Amino acid sequence: MNVGIIGGGTMGSGIAQVAATSGCKVKLYDTNQNALDKAKAALEKILSRLIEKGRIDEAEKTRIKSNISYVNTLKDLADSNLTIEAIIENLEIKKKVFSELESYVTDDCIIASNTSSLSIASIAASLEKPERCVGIHFFNPAPLMKLVEVIPAIQTSKEVLDKSIQTITDWKKVVAVAKDTPGFIVNRVARPFYGEALRIYEEGLADFATIDYSLKTMGGFRMGPFELMDFIGNDVNYTVTETVFTAFYFDPRYKPAFTQKRFSEAGYLGRKSGKGYYDYSEGAAKPEAKKDDVLAEQIFNRVLVMLINEAADALFLNIASAEDIDNAMTKGVNYPKGLLAWADEKGIDWCVNTLDNMYNEYHEDRYRCSPLLRKMNREGETFF
Repeated sequence: MNVGIIGGGTMGSGIAQVAATSGCKVKLYDTNQNALDKAKAALEKILSRLIEKGRIDEAEKTRIKSNISYVNTLKDLADSNLTIEAIIENLEIKKKVFSELESYVTDDCIIASNTSSLSIASIAASLEKPERCVGIHFFNPAPLMKLVEVIPAIQTSKEVLDKSIQTITDWKKVVAVAKDTPGFIVNRVARPFYGEALRIYEEGLADFATIDYSLKTMGGFRMGPFELMDFIGNDVNYTVTETVFTAFYFDPRYKPAFTQKRFSEAGYLGRKSGKGYYDYSEGAAKPEAKKDDVLAEQIFNRVLVMLINEAADALFLNIASAEDIDNAMTKGVNYPKGLLAWADEKGIDWCVNTLDNMYNEYHEDRYRCSPLLRKMNREGETFF
């Protein structure tokens, strides 16, 4: 299979490595020669490291490298069977690129976007043959993360969807099929991990370190929400939250937090700026968490039930299947358990009662219980 990748940044070059490793002939396109040079150097470094770890040998490194060529004109992708775009999250720029690309490729070439938040239907509308368009959303770093969300637009043909799923499965990835709605599965369902943690902080219930400690100790999360926001970048994470909030017609469940907005405005972006919720300058001491198990459990339960509620609502609105939702969260963002399986473990009655208690205390719509959880509790059902 001939694969064209548009965008030589971290994501584009990572997807190129995945496709090349699976035996595809890949052309990585970028208008910026410097970006292509960086991508080539980064691949060399990654493959050399894999040799050091004993994961591959020199012959395999040579094979993977020989499967990737670097091009700087879009017309060079004319012989592609599949193209995946991984450029800036700007709808108009993507539409312009897709429209030009379509004039070069064959009629049966699948044209896919790696967007994490934009409407696939809007992107597909820029094409003469919108039925060939699909969302294929990898997670960073693409070679390591197992999950790929595949998102059909309302225009996408069944043949294109089936071919896309088969291709990504052949690339040894786990596919989760998602409806074309804001945030798809992961970026929608994960919002309370950040949003409720920020709300707990803003209420003065606990500081950053204590909230992170609670989620890691009680929940087994690899990183706490504030550590993770610092890792992602407060500017990036805030923008995604604001985008999802706007796209859902200002549903209060996705409301951004002023704390994150102010940190972003101040340039406290996290690791990349040297300071975020924590100080990353040399010699800086990390603040001590308050190790109160009762408080930690309260914090963990509050964040967890909001995550479960979001996952349940995604199922209720047919965004994805229960299996795909749980796979998305464990394999896309490394959650210790699937949220719907976690709901079964905690008890559907516990989920409903906890949410109702929060709603009764705050009288805010962000704490409304999903109708699906309420129905399941009434009928004594479980997710699995």
